[in-house]
Amino acid sequence: MIAEAALLAALAAVAVGTVGALVVRALAARSLVAAAVLAPVVVILSVALGVVVTAHAMFINEHDQAVVLVVTATSLPIAAVFGWLIARRVQGLMRASAEEAAERDRDRQVEESRRELVAWVSHDLRTPLAGIRAMAEAIEDGHAPADGSYPARIRSEADRMSDMVGGLLALSRLQSGTLRLDRAPVDLGDLVSDALASARVLADRRGVHVGGSAPAESVTASADAGELSRALANLVTNALTHTDPGGRVDISLTADHDVARVSVSDGCGGIPPDELGRLFDPGWRGTSARTPSAGVGAGLGLAVARGIARAHGGDVTVANAGPGCRFELALPLAGALGEPVPGGHP
Repeated sequence: MIAEAALLAALAAVAVGTVGALVVRALAARSLVAAAVLAPVVVILSVALGVVVTAHAMFINEHDQAVVLVVTATSLPIAAVFGWLIARRVQGLMRASAEEAAERDRDRQVEESRRELVAWVSHDLRTPLAGIRAMAEAIEDGHAPADGSYPARIRSEADRMSDMVGGLLALSRLQSGTLRLDRAPVDLGDLVSDALASARVLADRRGVHVGGSAPAESVTASADAGELSRALANLVTNALTHTDPGGRVDISLTADHDVARVSVSDGCGGIPPDELGRLFDPGWRGTSARTPSAGVGAGLGLAVARGIARAHGGDVTVANAGPGCRFELALPLAGALGEPVPGGHP
């Protein structure tokens, strides 16, 4: 009799447990909390059904069966509450663990990028430093050319190193999140005019034509004028550097809806499509040679420009167009801060 009762209870418990396990498994894919709440309820129901089936088989009176059912029913909400509490705790621990893992991964990537960047820039600085040292020694030994060109060349190399260090510091602030924007209403038309005026000296030196256009009405953005000028100057300098003599660089300002767009088009000859995405990688120059040629910086300007744009809630993108590339700096207009920029990645 005892063996028969135990068998009946086991069969009933297995049946309820199997169905409940399938339901819990299906529910876990959607909600861990709901699955954890249901799991202890399934256990209690399995026990309860086993008891009820056994009680019927043993002809236990209805009063005793009712007592068993009441006790079981009382346990159900308690089990559900404890299941919910445990599930929330486990879920919180899992979320914290995932966030910590993601944070460690981000820190590792940033650290690797910094080490790589420092290695690149350190390598790039060796060339101008070696040149300055050689020219200084020649002047000291009295072997400098009679045309007196060495002082000007030393100054040029020093300026080049200063630009590299400035770009490295700017990129470091952007990557570490320590850049603080001093926002104020900025007329982007004035910014484009200033960029054109500043670019004419380099453009004349390289024999490149430079022009620009802007709408008649004012286009205003809430931005840090100094940082935004740096970003635009980097884009224009990059365009002038990679445009052959006789080529043309155009700077244009347009506005549509809540977004202002400053486009810089050059005559670089275009970039292979599989390399377009790497233009904004710090230190990348489209060549396996890490040492920059004359007039080429450390490969930080475009990365800094994009970082500044994204700090303002905008972005910088690039596409092949005409005889070269078109870089587009998109910014939310004044009053549209915090809104997404179409096509951008704030």
